[in-house]
Formats: sequence, structure tokens, C-alpha cells
Amino acid sequence: MPYAKRRRLVTSAVALTLGATTLAACGSDSGDSETESGPVSLTYWTWTPGMDKVVDLWNKGPGKKDQITVTVKKQASGDTLVTKILTSHKAGKAPDLVQAEYQALPTLVSNDALADISKTVGEAKDRFADGVWQQTTLGTDAVYAVPQDIGPMMFYYREDLFKEYGLTVPTTWDEFAETARKLKKAAPDKDLTTFSANDSGLFAGLAQQAGAKWWTTSGDQWKVAIDDAATQKVAKFWGGLVEEGAIDNQPMYTPAWNKAINTGKQIAWVSAVWAPGTLTTAAPDTKGKWAMAPLPQWSASENRTGSWGGSSTAVTTDSKHQEAAAKFATWLNTDSDALNALAKESGIYPAAKNAQTSGAFLKPPAYFSNQADFYTKAADIAETTAPSAWGPNVNVAYTTFKDAFGAAAKNKSDFGAALKKMQADTVADMKKQGFEVAE
Repeated sequence: MPYAKRRRLVTSAVALTLGATTLAACGSDSGDSETESGPVSLTYWTWTPGMDKVVDLWNKGPGKKDQITVTVKKQASGDTLVTKILTSHKAGKAPDLVQAEYQALPTLVSNDALADISKTVGEAKDRFADGVWQQTTLGTDAVYAVPQDIGPMMFYYREDLFKEYGLTVPTTWDEFAETARKLKKAAPDKDLTTFSANDSGLFAGLAQQAGAKWWTTSGDQWKVAIDDAATQKVAKFWGGLVEEGAIDNQPMYTPAWNKAINTGKQIAWVSAVWAPGTLTTAAPDTKGKWAMAPLPQWSASENRTGSWGGSSTAVTTDSKHQEAAAKFATWLNTDSDALNALAKESGIYPAAKNAQTSGAFLKPPAYFSNQADFYTKAADIAETTAPSAWGPNVNVAYTTFKDAFGAAAKNKSDFGAALKKMQADTVADMKKQGFEVAE
């Protein structure tokens, strides 16, 4: 690989970004780790509910035949788990397998915590959309994880209220803006949707759809392009709608937001495939009144979506059984029985294409019983997932987003300035941690 292998391990349980100065620490070659014969015992750190029941299928089936036993250790999710993995890796005691969100992979790889398992899992590539698989390769020839679940973004709307106000489902973002204005004119007390500054993952997914690549590498250097033209376009669009009052500017997932969704004060939501679960709780009185459509596009000729959420199964460099661990990771995320169990026990939307319209996904979510083709349409949308480009300090960028965009949304001020702040803080943090950043 073209990158120099230079790493600096985490020294603080809080600072997730104290990683290597380059992306490609590359990890160990999975083919070099199988030095023992006989029974193999693996440990898997995951936060997914019901995973122990899914793993039981492996231990009683393929794993038993191959003499590979996996033990699940339930963990917290998000930054807490990343910190724990890196701390354990520093001591040489990381588990064999870890669940990792896609945006966390560069941090773990930069710290040489994840193995390159391409020799074992490479044939699984065709089971996933290109934009999904790319997130586990970080744009290299290596493979650092197997995709597990994804969050392709979609547009949700109150079908009954769109009809009542004579609104057409927008297919472009320009149409989206006009729909917001038309609704506001017809019903000043209602909003099409809100811009939520609490949800950095939503904004990242919208930028991804627009073609943004916030972090990239060249040789030994990182390039940070959070303030690129694509993201500027997204920020200007949403900032303009907030400033003119065409949409609301309040955060989501609050009691006020739940009430607005449940009562029809807000009649649409830009979200992801997991939205039915949220709506079931937030808007129980509107079950059967919503419909889902593809995300609006920046031009009529485009057809792509962004991601909001999702995770993968990775093998650590500390594992003494990397090949066996990679076999399990592949089975977990491609085997039909495993995927059906993941859907049933864990409620995930699988990354594997073959599972998106079978098993638990043959029928629509109960909340969307009125849309029989919900999962068929969702699978088509998932296939259009745009490539992403994560970096080693996503947490810093996300924190700045919440602060800077939170103030801009509240004050209806310049979203462009907030984006520049996000760029500057991210670059400053990377330099502080010793990363080489191209100017």
C-alpha cells in the first residue's frame, strides 16, 4: 500500500483522535495468524441487541463443524466503544472481533487496531452495494470489516396531508424547497420539516449524497474538505430555507418534535430506512398515514442517496485467529439464516443485498402497512448509496457541527460560516494530534 505505516496509540480514554498520522497502518495479514490447530475460541464485542441468539446459530452450526466458538460480550456503542477498543489494543488485549460504525473505521485502522481481512472476505464484495463495501476498504485494496447494517436515506411524508394541500412528492431539492413554501403559504402554522442541528449524521449523509468527500488521503497526508463545494451547496440550501422561515429550525427527537410529527404540524421527514421504528414511538396516532419515497436529487438526472448510520464487523490485529474470525464475520453478514436472525432479534436493516427483500423484509413495517412495496423500494434506494470518505476525527467534526450549526439554526444566521468553523476545527484538531494535513 502507498501509505507509510506510522502510528501513535491513544493515550487518553477521551481523545479518540490520537491515532496514527496516516490512514493505512494496514493491519496484519489475516493469512499469517492461523498458527494453531484444533478448537478456536473467539470473543466478539458488540452493542447489537439479541446478538447472542444470532451467534448461537453459528456455534451450533458452521462454527461447531469448523471448531470455532464465538462468545458475545455486550458493549456500549459509539465513541465509548471506540475508546475501549483502542485502550485494549494498546495493552495488546483487544477482542478478536468488534462491531464498528463505518465512520469509526479510519480511527481504528490508523491506530493499527484492525486487520486487513481481504484474503478471507474478498469474495463477499458482490453481496453489497459498491458504496457500502467501499466504506470498509477506505478506498484502498485492503478490507477492514464486513458490512452489517446500513441506513440508506429516504424521504417520508404524510400522504393524506400532501393530498389535502395539493402537494406533489418532490423529486429534486428545488422541488422540495417549493413544496415547503407552498405548504407554508397554504397553512402558516405547519412546516414541511425541520433542520435539526442535533443530527450531524443526517447532515453528513446529505453532503455525501451531494458528492462530498470530507476526508481523503494522498501519500502520507490527509486532506480535509468538509467545506467543499458539495457541502457548501447543502449548507446554503438548508440555511436559506431556515432563514426565510420556509421550514422549522428546531431539533428532532424532543417532545416538541414528537408532538409536531404526531399532530401533523410537520408533515415530512428526511430520514433513513430505520425511520418506521422512530415514527412508531414518536407519532403513534399517524400509523398508516405516511409513505416513503427516494430522497430528492440535486438534478433530475441523478439517482443516489446518502447514509445515516450503519455498522460493520471487524477483526482486530490482536486476534491470534484472524482467519477464523473473518470466516465468522462473513457468515454473520451474508448467511441467510444469520441475516434473518439479525432482522428478527436485532431489528437491523441488512447491508447484504440478498437479505433486503427476503425473510423479515417480505412484508412492509407494520407502521407502513399501507405501502406494500416499502422494502422493495428501500432495496432499490440502498443500491444507489453514494461513496463516503470518513477520517480519523469524525467525533470532532460532529461536535463542532452541533455547536456551530446549532447556533446558526437558532439565530437563522449564515450556515456557510458554521461550515467554515467545522472545517477549521477539524483541521486544527488533526494537526494537534500529529496528523499531516495538506493545505
